[in-house]
Amino acid sequence: MAQYYEAVGRRKESTARVRLVSGSGQFTVNEKDGAAYFTRMGDLNDILRAFLAVGEDAKKYDVSVKVMGGGTTGQTEAVRLGLARALILLNGDWTSALRKRGLVTRDARVKERKKPGLKKARKAPTYTQR
Repeated sequence: MAQYYEAVGRRKESTARVRLVSGSGQFTVNEKDGAAYFTRMGDLNDILRAFLAVGEDAKKYDVSVKVMGGGTTGQTEAVRLGLARALILLNGDWTSALRKRGLVTRDARVKERKKPGLKKARKAPTYTQR
């Protein structure tokens, strides 16, 4: 097997393990075709933005992704970060181009935990006077 570049991307509760190999342009996510897995309009284009940022053709590489946890948005952004990190491993000179477009930064926002005495993280029960 040819050498591959593997990177991990995370967002919210999602974790994506991305493998990048030179090949014919196949994009598979959890053993499915990428377009079949990410059916929401614009998600696949958002993921493949990393290739546009570095000026590479996505058809020159096979991308294999194992993604778990979270919802559609979290998984999309986790795969996007993992792909950007894999491209940096492939060629370190692309770091600045990817960083300019915000593709390397890990979005650390996660759901806040519920606090005792409250209904949700910050929502308090209705105050009653009597």
